[in-house]
Amino acid sequence: MSRLHTENHLVSRVGWLRAAVLGANDGIVSTASLIIGVASANATTASVLVAGVAGLVAGAMSMAAGEYVSVSSQADTEHADLARERKELASQPEFERHELAQIYIDRGVEPQLALQVADQLMAKDALGAHARDELGISEITAARPILAALASAAAFSIGAIMPLAMVLLSPPSRLVAVVSVASLLFLAVLGAIGARAGGANVWKATIRVTFWGALAMALTAGIGAIFGTVG
Repeated sequence: MSRLHTENHLVSRVGWLRAAVLGANDGIVSTASLIIGVASANATTASVLVAGVAGLVAGAMSMAAGEYVSVSSQADTEHADLARERKELASQPEFERHELAQIYIDRGVEPQLALQVADQLMAKDALGAHARDELGISEITAARPILAALASAAAFSIGAIMPLAMVLLSPPSRLVAVVSVASLLFLAVLGAIGARAGGANVWKATIRVTFWGALAMALTAGIGAIFGTVG
């Protein structure tokens, strides 16, 4: 007796997960670095807070616009390929039939069976079959510009709020240390969550995101200290 089971594949998460992780990571790193850089230049807490809020708004809008433009370019390419494929299916269906069958032959299917498979798939949805197997475009991986833009902006804002909250909670004399340590912890948690959601190695992702965050904050702290001394 056969048993049915449900397989949960993580590839369906790749679109929004990439945008969300990138946005949150950038929100933490850029805002924390900005705060630390300004604070290291002996600025007041109010000035640091204003700089952090400005960085949050500018960064969120930049992430949304950048992600929308980038993914829109991908979507335009996909639409152009589908339009071209639609014309070819209408003008030379026999060539497209053999082209699809050859794809299955290259994957190990017997030629006669490959033609039967191509015929059945094209009878149901010719464009869909060619989109998936010839162009590599599917419902799961299709570009969604608006979703990617919203996910990036929201994730950036959430990430940026974390170091900003530390400015309000930490004493002025320890602001740089508190924001630095807290932001590295936030990055470590983000790396672990992203890795778990995507089925990747948790420790590798955590170390990677924490290292680059620490490097960015160290560089901006040094620049802030230099300009603070000069001023």
